[in-house]
Amino acid sequence: MNAECGMRNAEWRKPTPFGFTFRTGQSAFTLIELLVVIAIIGILAALLFPAIRKSQETGRSAACLSNLHQLGIALQLYVQDNENHLPIMYDKSLAPDIGTNRPTVEIVLTNHLGSIQILRCPSDRNHVFETTGSSYSWNSALNGQDADHLDFVGLTDLPHQIPVMYDKEKFHIVRGYSRAINYLFADGHLKNMLEIQITK
Repeated sequence: MNAECGMRNAEWRKPTPFGFTFRTGQSAFTLIELLVVIAIIGILAALLFPAIRKSQETGRSAACLSNLHQLGIALQLYVQDNENHLPIMYDKSLAPDIGTNRPTVEIVLTNHLGSIQILRCPSDRNHVFETTGSSYSWNSALNGQDADHLDFVGLTDLPHQIPVMYDKEKFHIVRGYSRAINYLFADGHLKNMLEIQITK
């Protein structure tokens, strides 16, 4: 009997390469070991989460730039149909109870857009599109101008420096402040850059 108990105790205390003891054929973690493993997993997840969010936002930002490219094409079509002049349109207020009787982007360009969804930025989580009809602002300082002779705050003959449409908010701030807003410029190129103060 004593010999049998001794064998069982020896079997229970059989050491492992890591110094833990357990019954042969049955592995079991102590509560402390389990908590340590959970803590390590939590730390790794916390380290990886920002990188995953930034990677996901990079994809959404690319889709946003694609939307702005499509808006650029819509503007070109409008110009061709209107004696080379840019449209006259304004942004609707973000305050839902403040409307506007002035023509807005989604109304003026409706015949030149393949889909109204082009006006929705994939990173628009504040429902700007639903409230105003567009996630993108129009530079109303360009209203009605000749597309070949633009003048914006003294920038003439510099279409690569004249913003035409851009994100209404810092939709892509997860990627960093310098990439928070996407812009479409008058020469058709797209860019992430710091916010430009537009005179309206």
